[in-house]
Amino acid sequence: MASPPTLPISGPQSAAGAPSQPPIATPAFRAFLSRLTSSVRQGFSHRRPWSELVDRSSMARPDNLSEAYSRIRKNFSYFRVNYITLFALVLGFSLLSHPFSLLTLLSLLAAWSFLYIFRPSDQPLVIRGRTFSDFETLVGLGVLTVIVVFLTSVGSLLISASMIGLAIVCIHGAFRVPEDLFLDDQEPVNGGFLSFLGGAASAASAAGPAIAARV
Repeated sequence: MASPPTLPISGPQSAAGAPSQPPIATPAFRAFLSRLTSSVRQGFSHRRPWSELVDRSSMARPDNLSEAYSRIRKNFSYFRVNYITLFALVLGFSLLSHPFSLLTLLSLLAAWSFLYIFRPSDQPLVIRGRTFSDFETLVGLGVLTVIVVFLTSVGSLLISASMIGLAIVCIHGAFRVPEDLFLDDQEPVNGGFLSFLGGAASAASAAGPAIAARV
């Protein structure tokens, strides 16, 4: 006797269709990470030897403020990748020494990424059964950013770390004699490590007209 045919059983996933990708796994986000990574690597390729940065024989006190400003300008043009690396290290060390502020800042960045910047426009934001428009999401994230930056310790920590990093750069630039440096006046200001800013901006624009229309 033939056995009866087996009926297909549809589970929750097959009934609802193929599971959609997480909002953050979008081509725009992948393009942003790829562009940012390549820009950072290209920037580090323009890094000057650290031995030149810490050469004690090239240290001398400036005679006046005008000479100090001239040294800072020339040294930043030559050591800008090293200076930005030092600035980032100071900022990173300050955040690592304050885990709560670091976690708060990362949560804020994740909220912007997941809920607005890289969220596909055809996937509305739904929280507890309520659908939020792009404008409401933008206003909510803006208010949350103001609260985090100005009403918590995150803002004061970022400002203090930035001032310390800027002071380190200015002090070194003022005392480092740039006569032995081969400065290239034709080198673009946004070259090297700073090019990642333009790369990040162009990668963010790859999110498409839907994201551009939200702003």
